[in-house]
This record gives sequence, C-alpha cells and structure tokens, in this order.
Amino acid sequence: MTKARRRTGTAAALRTAQRAAAAVLFGTGLLGLVLFSLGRAHAWQALGGGLVVVGASSVVGGALGFLFGVPRVRNGSGEPQGSYAPNTNLEQVSDWLTKVLLGVGLTQLGSLGERLHQLGSALAPALGGEDAAVPFSAALVLYFTVFGFLAGWLVTRLALPQVLTDADQALDLFLAGQDRDRRGDKVGADDLRVRAMQQLGLLGGSADQPGALAAQLPPSAASPTAGPDGVVAEVRSTARRSALTAGQVRDLYADGSEGRRIQALALMQGDPALADLSSVLDAIEHPRSGFEQYHALLAARGLLSRLPGAEAQRLRDAVAGQLMLPDGIPYGSDRSWLAEKILSRLEAQAGPQASAAVPQAPAAVPQAPAGVPQPAVSGENS
Repeated sequence: MTKARRRTGTAAALRTAQRAAAAVLFGTGLLGLVLFSLGRAHAWQALGGGLVVVGASSVVGGALGFLFGVPRVRNGSGEPQGSYAPNTNLEQVSDWLTKVLLGVGLTQLGSLGERLHQLGSALAPALGGEDAAVPFSAALVLYFTVFGFLAGWLVTRLALPQVLTDADQALDLFLAGQDRDRRGDKVGADDLRVRAMQQLGLLGGSADQPGALAAQLPPSAASPTAGPDGVVAEVRSTARRSALTAGQVRDLYADGSEGRRIQALALMQGDPALADLSSVLDAIEHPRSGFEQYHALLAARGLLSRLPGAEAQRLRDAVAGQLMLPDGIPYGSDRSWLAEKILSRLEAQAGPQASAAVPQAPAAVPQAPAGVPQPAVSGENS
C-alpha cells in the first residue's frame, strides 16, 4: 500500500512538473513577443500579427506531432486484442534523416539559412515591417513550431491510446449486451450497456463497493481473483441451474450480511422465479451501499413483465422516491439510468391497462322528433 501511494505521488509530481515546464516554455515565447511588440511603432499591430504567427506555427507543429504520435494496433502473438503500442514513425524518420545527413553531407544545410531568411522577410510586415522583424519572425515560427510539435506528440502519445482502448472495450460491451438481449437476458444486457457507458465516461459508477464485500461473496470458479462485479455476474449466470428455492433466496437476503444480500440479488437477477419483491424494494429503499442498490435495480428490471398492477405501483413508488430524494439515487449515475428505464417500462405497461380500465361513455341515442315514440334501449328496464 505504501509503495502504491509513493508511485501515485511520484506520477502526480511528474505530471505537475511537465505542465509547469510546458507553461514556462509557452510563456517565454509569448513574453518575448510582447517585449518585441512594445518596441515597435505600431505595437498593437505587431502584437496581433505575432499572435497569429504563434497560433499558425503551433497548429502546424501540433498537427505534425499528432501524426507522429498516433498509436498503432498491436498485432503480435500473445498481445491483448485491441491494445495499442506507441507509434515508431518518429524513430524511423529520425533514423532515415540521420542516414540522409550522413550520405549527403552537412554542406547542403547552407540553404537552410536562406529559406529562413525568406520566411522572415515574408512575415516581417505583420510584425512591424522593420529590419529587426525579419529574424524575429523566423525565430518565432521555429520556436512555436517545435513547441507545438512536442506538445502535440506528447498529448497524442499519452492520451490517445487510452481513449482508443476505452472506445474499443465499450464497443465490445455494447455488442455483448446486444447478444444477450437477443437471447432474452435483459438484465445481463442492461448491465453490459451500463458498463459500456461507464467506460466512455457517460455514466458515473455505483457510489461505493465496500472493501470487505469481495471477501463476503463466494469465490469465483472461473477467476479466483475476480472482483465483486465478476462474482455477481457468475452467480447470475448459474441462477437457473441452482437448486435453491425462492424461500431460500429470500432467507439468504434476510441473513443481513452484505455479501449474502448481494448474492441473493444476483440469484434474483438470473432467475426471476426466485425473486422476492419485498426484498428487492428493501434493497432499493434502504441499501447498504450504492453497489447493492444498483443490483437491486437490476433485479427489479428482470421482474417488470411479471408484476401485477398493485406490485408494479409499489415498485414505481419506490424507484421514483429514490430519484426524488436528495440523498437517494444520484443524477447521471448508472443507478439513475436503470431507474429511469424501469419507470419508462412501467409507464408503458400501465398505459394500455389504464386506458382499458377507464369505462367508456355510452353512445348518445339520437332524439326522435316530438310526438314520435323513441325505440327502447337494450338492457333498459321498461
């Protein structure tokens, strides 16, 4: 634990130092531009033109850095599918340039100064048009092109692989959720969709997973080191093959320990015939943790098609109440997504029943003219 904390502290200090170095480099260039502009006859014009040159150079350098930093997909054997490795283009180009310089010789570098002078002469009018503006504009372009290149390459190198990996993992989860949906596993499908949206940062995770929960849950046969999510998914998948009865699952939930309660909710998710609405409502309204409430909502999701009108109303009131409470289900979390989906399904199911329960008004009988006897209405006492 101490070593992990030290590594985390070292990484945070390194990131802080990197940001400070980048800010110093960028600020030094801007400070030089401001001081140069103050000495010109048209200071604001020189400053504005210089800022445009700075922006254009940074964009060009950043685009080049992005191209060199784009990661490549790993194709070697034994490597995780969809993982990314650093792009080696920069190393290849560096090696190629070294060979070119050694082959052609340093004599060809003499034209570099002429090219820079031409560039400075073209940009000098934007920075005041004086003789001093020629070398300064060329130096400004070089400075911020190199700065933009380094910044673009580092950002791409450090951030883009993780973004691409997260997107690939989220896509795999979405596809797995669709497959489970086609097989009729609505609870497992929604769980995978929630995890995919969490992977993309669209939903917040469950409030907390108690540290002792993993020890309270039964060990996973597939992976002994699996976390609570993996164990719950395994219990859910074996629920229909379990010899437990609905009463035993209800007693398992009533045991009181959080591990037993989560295990009971997982069994209810996997087989709605084992579910007990009172236990599910208790876990929704009085959860031990956000993790437990999340799995209670998943269990309720599997019960939607089995609840009669009165029990559906109880579930609707419990879920809606938790959404309204300040310390209930937080907005934008995985639990709020499930809760809103449960409420929309309940409303859709109640719609046709509600309209069927409303008595229809009898059709109006047309009034006969005065003096003409009216026909008798069927079923009406004479």
